[in-house]
Amino acid sequence: MYKVLIATEKPFAAAAVNGIKNIFDEARFETVLLEKYTDKADLIKAVADVDAMIIRSDKASADVIAAGKNLKIIVRAGAGYDNIDIAAANEKKIVAMNTPGQNSNAVAELALGMMVFMARAQFKGGSGSELAGKKLGIHAYGYVGKHVATIAKGFGMKLYAFDPFIDKAAIEKDGVIALDTVEELYSTCQYISLHIPANDKTKKSINFDLLSKMPKGATVVNTARKEVVDEYSLKRILEERPDFKYISDIAPDCHAEIVDKFENRYYATLKKQGAETSEANINAGLAAANQIVGFLQNGITTFQVNKF
Repeated sequence: MYKVLIATEKPFAAAAVNGIKNIFDEARFETVLLEKYTDKADLIKAVADVDAMIIRSDKASADVIAAGKNLKIIVRAGAGYDNIDIAAANEKKIVAMNTPGQNSNAVAELALGMMVFMARAQFKGGSGSELAGKKLGIHAYGYVGKHVATIAKGFGMKLYAFDPFIDKAAIEKDGVIALDTVEELYSTCQYISLHIPANDKTKKSINFDLLSKMPKGATVVNTARKEVVDEYSLKRILEERPDFKYISDIAPDCHAEIVDKFENRYYATLKKQGAETSEANINAGLAAANQIVGFLQNGITTFQVNKF
C-alpha cells in the first residue's frame, strides 16, 4: 500500500481534503495529513516513510527531500514549483509535478480586479479611469494568461501578448495581438499583467529599462512571483514617474520602504492571493491527488517538471 502525505502549513479547504482522501481511498492508498505545522522538523518527520507528498506553498527543500527515504513523487498543488528543490529531487530521482491550469481562473480574476482597484484610485474616493479601450500586455500566455485575455475582453481592453514559447498563431487565434519582443509589449501597453515563472532567466528581468518604456499612466500587475521584478528598478520608477503604479499579491522585500511613500500608486496584499478561492483550492488538490495515483499506478508523468 502506498502512503501519501498532504503537507500544508496553509491547509486546503475541508472539501478539498475530503476529496483528496476519497481519491486515495479508492486507490487503496493511505493518507497522512499534516496541517498548520510551525516547525520544519514536523515536516521532516512526517515525510520519512511516505511514497508521495502533496504541498501548497510549503517548501520541499533539500533536507526535507533527503528525509523522504521512500519518496517517489512530490506534487505542488498550483502552477509555480519554485518551492521544490529540483536539484535535490533529481539527485534522488524523485518526480516533481505541478497542477497547471487549476488556479488559472482565480489568478486571472484577481489580476483584473487589481487593475480595477488601481484604475479607481484604490476605492479611496478619488477620480479614476476606465479599463475600456486601454491596452493590456499579457507577459506570458499560458493558462493564466489565456484566462486574463478572456476576462479582459469583457472590459473592452485591447489585448497584446508576448510569449516566445507559444506559437504566435495560437495567441492570435484568441483575438490577442502577439508581439515579437518583450520591449515592444512594454512600450505598447498601459497595463502589463505578469505571468512568468521565477527562474534563473526571469529573476529581476522586469527592470528599469523595461518599465521606463511603458506609456504614461502605466500600471504593472504582478500575480506571478516577486523575484521577477528588480526591486531597485521598482523603487526608481515609482520615484521618477508620478504616473506609474504597481500592484501585486506578493509584497516585494522593499514593501516597508515604499508602502507609505507611494501609497496611492502601490499596493500589495498581505499574503499570496492568486489561488485563494474555494474553487481553485479544491481543483488543485484533486488534480494533485489524481496525478499521484496516475503516476504510482500507471507511471503517468504528464505534468512532470523535472528531468533526471
